Amino acid sequence: MMNIYPLSILFSAAFLLTILELVRRQKLKEQYSLLWILMGILQLIISMNVRLVEKLAGWLNIEYAPALLFLFGLLFCFVFILHLTIVISKLNQQVLRLTQEVTILKERESASSESNH
Repeated sequence: MMNIYPLSILFSAAFLLTILELVRRQKLKEQYSLLWILMGILQLIISMNVRLVEKLAGWLNIEYAPALLFLFGLLFCFVFILHLTIVISKLNQQVLRLTQEVTILKERESASSESNH
């Protein structure tokens, strides 16, 4: 049976390299990549330190210590999804405001052109 820690280290390192490559290719904006990079580094550090994982699991009464790795990943995903939802909400408000401003400008433009004729 394979130990989960080497597998976790492998996935964390691959994840971190993938994020760095996406930033390098400008497929991922730096402002979002920082969170992903920090998560990858944290996951890598935790994966490499078995005693830390077991100690934290003991404090949290988690019987299977490697489950803590997945818990950290899941919690990060929840926080990141919340962050993205906030960003989407702000963008939605901006689009609505811009749409209203464009509509007002078009109405003024058409009223002005009608008064000139």
